Amino acid sequence: MSAAQLRRLIRNRQWSKPTTGLAPGWVQANLVMLPKEEAFHFLLFCVRNPKPCPILDVLEPGQTEPRIAPGADLRTDLPKYRVYEKGVLKAEVEEVGHLFHKDMVSFLLGCSFSFENAMLAAGLPIRNMEEGKNVSMYITSKPCASAGPFSCPMVVSMRPMTPEQAVRAVQVTTRFHLTHGAPVHMGSPEAIGIQDLNKPEFGDPVTICAGEIPVFWACGVTSTLAAISACLPLVITHAPGHMFVSDLKDEHLTLL
Repeated sequence: MSAAQLRRLIRNRQWSKPTTGLAPGWVQANLVMLPKEEAFHFLLFCVRNPKPCPILDVLEPGQTEPRIAPGADLRTDLPKYRVYEKGVLKAEVEEVGHLFHKDMVSFLLGCSFSFENAMLAAGLPIRNMEEGKNVSMYITSKPCASAGPFSCPMVVSMRPMTPEQAVRAVQVTTRFHLTHGAPVHMGSPEAIGIQDLNKPEFGDPVTICAGEIPVFWACGVTSTLAAISACLPLVITHAPGHMFVSDLKDEHLTLL
């Protein structure tokens, strides 16, 4: 399935589940929509925190068709959205055309789902795909660099594997610097403030087998925590794991 075919299914409400493992080879992205008055400071936050918030595209106020997916519509082409008012989650919906307005700016940020195809090609396990689950995501104790009203800790996604596989995962994912790149931590979740791997703040818990360690990558859900930290009147984001799938190819990002 191509990215355009998947977006068509989503727009027609024929797919509303997480996008992990779908349209392999196409770059997936986190979405944040917020008022233009704070767009500069949010852009600055992303620039200061490129590991969890790598920028793929930023649209002009009121625009909904991204450069990285001509013909797409950010108001309809994600499986599920979250709507926040003054930092509080108000709704989880399947389209946001009735909420988006001309003074909102949309940001598309890199997602670790984009390097999963390369990991599979290298023979590495992706447990959440094996178990038909959303990826496990955790809020850490690692602070991000603040910008204007935006501040939050880093969120990470976790994939269990053996130490040998983890070394290979570093080699495979390092070159994908616009979709989080190499892991930020391995083993010892307590060292980054995670107390219970069976209780992720976002996504689903997955099985960790004997001899495996948790491997953590920076996660774009960090951008959601940052956006809602400012308690703005309206912020729209993707629901965790329900990404925008662009027309960029994974391997093309390694050349940028």
